[in-house]
Amino acid sequence: MGTCPIRCRSNLTILENSPEPESPRPQDSVIVSLCNYPSFESTELTMCIGEQVTVQSDDGDFLMVRSTTTGLESYIPTTYTANVTHRWLFKDISRYKAVELLMRPQNQSGAFMIRESESNRDCYSLSVLSRSSSSYLDSVKHYRIPQLENGWVYISPGVTFPSLHHLVEHYSESAGGLCVRLTGPCHIQGLDNPIEDRPVPINIRRPTINWKDISRSAIFRRKRTESDNSLVSEGLREAITSYLQITEGNDHSWDT
Repeated sequence: MGTCPIRCRSNLTILENSPEPESPRPQDSVIVSLCNYPSFESTELTMCIGEQVTVQSDDGDFLMVRSTTTGLESYIPTTYTANVTHRWLFKDISRYKAVELLMRPQNQSGAFMIRESESNRDCYSLSVLSRSSSSYLDSVKHYRIPQLENGWVYISPGVTFPSLHHLVEHYSESAGGLCVRLTGPCHIQGLDNPIEDRPVPINIRRPTINWKDISRSAIFRRKRTESDNSLVSEGLREAITSYLQITEGNDHSWDT
């Protein structure tokens, strides 16, 4: 009896006729400063790097923002800020600035952010802080996150996820080939409850499937009927399809 060689991420408790996991609820975005302002040493700072700021007015290329640290207002270019959702998804931030934010002393090893890739707009990048006992060995590692045609994402081709949220949850439980396990989003000064409690992951033993008893039609069937008692759930079917897109293209050479 064979076993499935494909690892996939799913919140399903069993493989038979299980509902798909619900999408995480959307979260409000926050604006984060990417630099100290003004940058002159002899001038009192009105805005600090890595803090949440409140937008007072938006003129397109410039913003009037209020610092949550100093309480002072600054009229700055929009490029001095980044939009952050879900606490870890940064928009309009460079690789250099990602490193600068993660290397701040408030962050511990495993602090991370996901950002839009600079080299490929169809991909994301995961930036992770690996902090050691010797500060000079501290470093930030970057991992590309490609997106498949069906919307699934991955870092390692053998493990695909239906969303960035599922990817973050997976690597928060285990490093799984990364330099370190994800421990929390990059610190944002002035944001309430910077570290959110995560539920303890539940280990579930899944039934072993005899793949010789499953035909190709059961794997790639587009729709399921009410009388369909297939062992292959929608989530597992999507994971297998994603894996084959990476490894075999459109040639699905399954035994029937």
